[in-house]
Amino acid sequence: MDNSTFVYVTYIATTPEKLWEALTNSDFTEKYFFGSKIQSDWKVGSEITYSRDGKVSDYGKILTCEPHRVLSFTWTYTADTAVREEPTIVTFELKQMDSAVKLTLKHEKLVSVDIVDRDDTFEGLNNGWPAILSNLKSLLETGKTLAPISL
Repeated sequence: MDNSTFVYVTYIATTPEKLWEALTNSDFTEKYFFGSKIQSDWKVGSEITYSRDGKVSDYGKILTCEPHRVLSFTWTYTADTAVREEPTIVTFELKQMDSAVKLTLKHEKLVSVDIVDRDDTFEGLNNGWPAILSNLKSLLETGKTLAPISL
């Protein structure tokens, strides 16, 4: 499974502008992304970080930044012990579709340990991303996140 891609698509009753703000503003990410604050100046080549409890948990470099359309960056999880030739790449694509926005998440250049074949955990990109994006969808559509789930 080396160099594979995880893709997740959801439709959110919002605007591209509001979704973009939710993806790029710590006031939002902290609510739906397991308490993570995001930081960047949103310029190609700049650093992007996600922090929890004041400590960087994930970081990368901005590859593409087209507000309200596409955001792509390298991704390194600080606790990752997998052998990698290069960082993974995360891409958010936003497309207006009538009264909703189609959000496509692609996480590329994955290795086998990135996918966890269990349904009782948030471990693995295939389990973590759907939980995060479901929480994002709920926040934007209802103003509330999902109740915390204990596994």
